[in-house]
Amino acid sequence: MSTTMARHDGRAVDVLRNVKLETGFIKHPAGSVLIHMGETRVLCNASIEEKVPHFLNGSGEGWITAEYAMLPASTDRRMQREVIRGRQSGRTMEIQRLIGRALRAVVDRKSMGERTIWIDCDVLQADGGTRTASITGAFVAMALALGKLSGRAKTKLPMLSGAVAAISVGVVEGEPVLDLDYVEDSAADVDMNVVRTDEGKYVELQGTAETTPFDRVAMNRMIDLADLGIDRLLEVQREILGDLYPRLAGQS
Repeated sequence: MSTTMARHDGRAVDVLRNVKLETGFIKHPAGSVLIHMGETRVLCNASIEEKVPHFLNGSGEGWITAEYAMLPASTDRRMQREVIRGRQSGRTMEIQRLIGRALRAVVDRKSMGERTIWIDCDVLQADGGTRTASITGAFVAMALALGKLSGRAKTKLPMLSGAVAAISVGVVEGEPVLDLDYVEDSAADVDMNVVRTDEGKYVELQGTAETTPFDRVAMNRMIDLADLGIDRLLEVQREILGDLYPRLAGQS
């Protein structure tokens, strides 16, 4: 996609920020990943618990759930911990539910047995796209945890029906762009988050006109950009997971 628009960091409209996934960042969880998306850093940890929520007792199904938090020094002004305020914000609850939905969309929960995988996404540094980076990193952390579950009692393969990743897109200065950082996000006419599987199926589209409403043409252009970005993120995930991904997905 060509354009004359000059982004403040020099990227073309269809280029991701630099992406890096570091596995094994914390030694205790079953899966641990630090994801870098430009200057955004999110630590995603996956822990296995040998029980499920009460509504799944006796079902033979496992559960995937997530918690999300922005650490006090993650932004230019110190943020108060939500526990001090005595409750989570609506934004936090929305994001952690989104992460959980995204991950459950690609897991055969009966293959896990009655176990829960807890995903903790802690934003160490925020520069836009923290929820989408959380989903992309959390998938890898979850896959690592599922790999450690494989072979335990009441587990079976395949555990994964696919992979999932997420990215932000938006309209900035009238032009659809991929992977907004904070400077662009704070000035965007439209902000959209896209969550998609490797089969091209969408888990969630969250699009909001901040200033000017957008039409179907603009929406389609944003989704096309998101597809390009997610395809690249899926490649990065699989490079990191190596042979583990096809094994968990039952691929030869």
